[in-house]
Amino acid sequence: MPETLGWEYRVLSVGRWIGAKDEELEAALNELGEQGWEAVNLFHREGSQKVTLVAKRPLTPAARRRRSLPGELAP
Repeated sequence: MPETLGWEYRVLSVGRWIGAKDEELEAALNELGEQGWEAVNLFHREGSQKVTLVAKRPLTPAARRRRSLPGELAP
């Protein structure tokens, strides 16, 4: 198994002005999981009804190269 070069992180807010429904959270988590992301934290920001997800996945050489290009961030 290749050695991990580090981690890349993704922050995603889920929900609307009325809050986040369980189905929305589940769909967002499943989509992140299909892309190789692992949720490491969930929280509510003060004054917001949205839930913020923080996810990580191993940083691949391709993602590292992509991030080194000016103005480029991994999706």
